[in-house]
Amino acid sequence: MRLDGDEWQRTFDSFTHDAWRFETQPTYTMPRETENVARFLRGESKPADHNARWHGRVRDYVSSGRRIGRVRTVRQPLTDYQRYQFAWGIPGNIAAGEDIRILDVTDHDHGLPLGTTDWWMFDDTGVVHLNFRPDGTQIDRETFDGDVTSYREWKRIALAASVPFAEYVKEHR
Repeated sequence: MRLDGDEWQRTFDSFTHDAWRFETQPTYTMPRETENVARFLRGESKPADHNARWHGRVRDYVSSGRRIGRVRTVRQPLTDYQRYQFAWGIPGNIAAGEDIRILDVTDHDHGLPLGTTDWWMFDDTGVVHLNFRPDGTQIDRETFDGDVTSYREWKRIALAASVPFAEYVKEHR
């Protein structure tokens, strides 16, 4: 089933324990980020309210006892978008309560599905695919109705092979 707008919001917000994302795109082309990415690349300062709506949602999830996190895959060298995420996006998300880990797949893919689909797993039982064009533009979101055993294993592998964001940044300065 395809999820748009309010239906996606309701699906996302309905998790009870854990929301976790496997994030693989080298670049995300999102209209609402275009100007901020351009500002970053010009060397301008990050706006004070950058990503504030997401940060509020994360704080709400965490304050209600729920966990939210992701593993972000990267290959060296980082893309401009990944550099933007590392400087402007991820630190604020972590400060809001999101657990973000980095998995460098430059030399080893760890047997993980690194393609055109990212996914969210909710409460280790539900999966929603985020489908993208090669340029990083999201095509759609759709629920996965099959057996989630592989997704649980990929999550386990990604978490075991990744490192906390701060550790990755420290090692790769």
